[in-house]
Parts: sequence; C-alpha cells; structure tokens
Amino acid sequence: MSDDEKTPRKPPAARWTRLGLGALSGLLAGGAALGVAELTAAAVRPQAGPVVAVGGAAIDRTPTAVKDWAIRSFGTNDKLVLQLGILAVLTLIALALGVLALRHRRTGAAGVLVFGVVGAAAALSRPDSAGAPDALPSALGAVAGAVLLYFLVGRLPARGGDAPAGQDGAWDRRRFVIAATAAAAASAGAGVLGRALGGADGREAVASRNDITLPKPASPAPAVPRRAQVRVDGTSSFFTPNSDFYRVDTALVVPKVDATAWELRIHGKGVTRERTLTFDDLLRRELIERDITLTCVSNEVGGPYVGNARWIGVRLADLLEECGVRPPSAGGRADQLVARSTDGMTIGSPVEDVMDGRDAMLVVGMNGQPLPFEHGFPVRMLVPGLYGYVSACKWIEDIELTTFDDYDSYWVKRDWAREAPIKTQSRIDTPKPFARPGAGTVMVAGVAWAQHRGVDKVEVRVDDGPWEEATLAAEDSRDTWRQWSYAWKAAKGGHTLTVRATDRTGEVQTEKRTKTVPDGASGWHSVVVTVD
Repeated sequence: MSDDEKTPRKPPAARWTRLGLGALSGLLAGGAALGVAELTAAAVRPQAGPVVAVGGAAIDRTPTAVKDWAIRSFGTNDKLVLQLGILAVLTLIALALGVLALRHRRTGAAGVLVFGVVGAAAALSRPDSAGAPDALPSALGAVAGAVLLYFLVGRLPARGGDAPAGQDGAWDRRRFVIAATAAAAASAGAGVLGRALGGADGREAVASRNDITLPKPASPAPAVPRRAQVRVDGTSSFFTPNSDFYRVDTALVVPKVDATAWELRIHGKGVTRERTLTFDDLLRRELIERDITLTCVSNEVGGPYVGNARWIGVRLADLLEECGVRPPSAGGRADQLVARSTDGMTIGSPVEDVMDGRDAMLVVGMNGQPLPFEHGFPVRMLVPGLYGYVSACKWIEDIELTTFDDYDSYWVKRDWAREAPIKTQSRIDTPKPFARPGAGTVMVAGVAWAQHRGVDKVEVRVDDGPWEEATLAAEDSRDTWRQWSYAWKAAKGGHTLTVRATDRTGEVQTEKRTKTVPDGASGWHSVVVTVD
C-alpha cells in the first residue's frame, strides 16, 4: 500500500475552508496592525500613521505625468482614491500572508513585520518627519499584527487533519471564533479610539480659529462693480464660496495648526534683520483686502481649478523690506523666496515678482472669514499672477531668501518650471458640452482670466466661422477673472463653440495646445452642442 493510500486525503471542502480561515486570519492581523498603528499615531502625530505616511511617500515618488493624470481623472478626490488604493493593496497582501502562514507560520508573521518596516521607512522619509517617533506607529502595528497572525493560525486545524499541528483532539472552532471576534473588536476599537484622539489634537486649532475676529482692513477692497456678474444661468458666480473653492495639494491629512502657537520665521540671503512673527503680530499690522483669482497649474484648458475670492492679509513686500530684503533689480542678493509649510512642502517664488508692487500677501482671511483649514489656516501666501505651485504656500511657517541656482523647491524637482506666470485663458461655462439647446437665441457665457494683466477682449467662434466679440462684464480688478456673454443665433444641427481671450498687453490667447507640465496648459476651449 502506498503512502498516499495510508494517509487519508483531506476533503476538498475542508481544504477550502482551511484556506478561507487562513485568509481571514491574515485579514484580522492586518486590521490589528492598522488599528494599533492608528492608536499609536494619535499619540505621536496623525501624519505618522502608515496609510498617510506611505501615501505621502507615494506622492513624492510618483512621476509628474501620473500625478497630472490623477488630478484630471479624480479631481479633488485624488487623495481619497490613493488612500483607498493603499488599503486595497494592504488587504490583498494580508489575505496572501494569512494563506502563506498556513504552511509557513513564522514566514507569514515575518511578512507582516516587513510591511511594518516599509511603513516606518516611509514615515521617516517624509519632509516633515519628526524623526524616530514617526516610525513607532508602523512598527508597533506590525508587531501586533504579526503576533495575532501567528496566534490565530496556530489555532487552525493542521494540514493533514482536524487537530492543530502538534495537538491531539478535535479542532476547537468555538475558541477560534471567540479569538477572531475579540481581535476584530479590539482592532476596530483601537482604530476608532486612535482617530478620536487624533481629532482631539486638532481641537485647540479649531478653538483658536473660532476665537479669531478679523480686524477691519486698513485698505479695503473697492466695491465690486454691479455688472461684474453676468446674468446668465450656468455661469460661475463672481466670488467662489469657500466650500466650493478648488483644493489641490499633497497633504493627505489637512494640518490643524493652533494659531496661538503659530510662528513665521523670515531669514536667509539679504536678510539683515531676521524676524519671527506670531499670528497676533500679523493681526496688529496694517491689513489689506483684495479680490484675487487663483489658478492651479494643473488646470486643463476649460478646467475647474480656478476660483475667485476676497482675501485679507499683510503685504509681504512690506515685511521683506523691514527685514532688509531688496529685489534683484535693486541689488538684492536673493532672487528666490522659498516658503515652507508645516507639512514639509516647499514653494519657490521670484523675489522680483513678490516685491514689484503687486498685492503679494500673507493671507489670514478668505471671503470675510478666517482661512479654512483646507486652504491654509492660520496663514498662507498668495502672489497675484503666479500659479499656485510657485506662490501659494499653505500652512506657511518659514520664509527663506535664497537663489534659484542654490535651491530647487518641491515641484521644480519634479520637472515643473521655476517661474510660472499665469497664462491668458478663457472658458465656456454654458452651454455645457453635448447640451441640446433649442433653436433661436442661445446665451453663451463664461469666464476669462489673465491675472495681473487683465482681460481686454473675449471672442467666440461658431464652427469655422469668423470670430465675434463677446460682451464683457465690468472689471473688478486686473487680478480677477472677467465674465463674458455672447448672444448666439443658433441654427439646428451640431455645432462647435470656441472661445479665446486677449489680455491687456495685447497678447491673444494661443491656439496651440500644451499639457499642464511644465508651466501650465494653453489652447482654446471649445464645446460641442446639438441644436434641436
């Protein structure tokens, strides 16, 4: 009789049950690792959690083309998609390690530890890393997961029978179920508690924002002309509400900074009087209020990443002058201002542009309220006419004067241009692509922008016909977008509507289509409609 005939084979159903229980053990171990890591991160800092740390490291190392695709495809949900993707991958790995541990118990447990090392390394690699403590969440979570996987698999039936390896008697299913249920409950509890404690760390920041009453600006914004808003349904509102204002940044966890503890340091080349300012120091200074349109360099032609708001802040040029800084045109030693955020982001701006008389500012208020956390509370930087990646540092805490030759900021290291003035652009808001308006007069309307130059003319073309001048709404300032409308005598059939703008320097928006990299997209926006 052969050895195979002597050893009874395990029924196929039993084998699949065992594989399923192994996979479940891996999943529970992964959940325990994440739960313990979340709880530990609450004691260290939320940004040290493994999902956030790995996600941040992934963003840092993702090719520019892929980042651009993610923003186009997922918009402001790109961070959520990334985190869900990380969790999906971790789930698959946990299931695989659970199955592996059925045959190689120690190897499966060691695999969990390996991913703890990956998470710890990612946390330590982040530009805002606090050092060794940032490795603790991933490390402790991995240890908890490895121990649980080793324990649970040891409770499962051995490969050749119903009893656990090395034990006599039947497999105690009840004990396994109790152990698995307890592990799941404990993991979930740890995760919930960790998130609650992590949220509690931001309560002081929330309280500090709630306590702020913005002073009246010494230099208020002029009243917006009555006819700045086009009265056509479907056109963007002249001011973009805070809740609708676009957000494009790399922060997976929005920093919650306590305004009462916030400080800004100004130092570097050409700074003869280094300064450190508090939030109250800024509020005691002369504040200016301005309407300014911001545009993200990732905005495709006709895209949504542009918005207009009323900002309150301190003139940045005044602060720099008080520190002894001069622009290069006046013999200054620094041609680049590097702003650093609390999350480690670095933004490089041309000193000449910051100090040329435009309303570059350190912003404390947006649309009559203290800055929302998502938009940089307590203080962000803003320079009209420059794309955000070279001017709009959120959660700013440090300003260093240096040169472009000496330092490349975050995005410049990733193939974006050092200097990036906003290009003249226009967009059709209505009718929407593939709309089916009725024949007759159809109102075509939208917005155009050429920040710090101003929009002088907008033209619309139907199919391959001549360019017709649109009616411009009143201009608020050359730093804001300008709305426009055009009464189109629409005939039945399919048509293509195209728009272009001319800025105040006389430059006509170019037809040439370019990608967003390295210094912003260009080209004419068009929509295809069918007139019934």
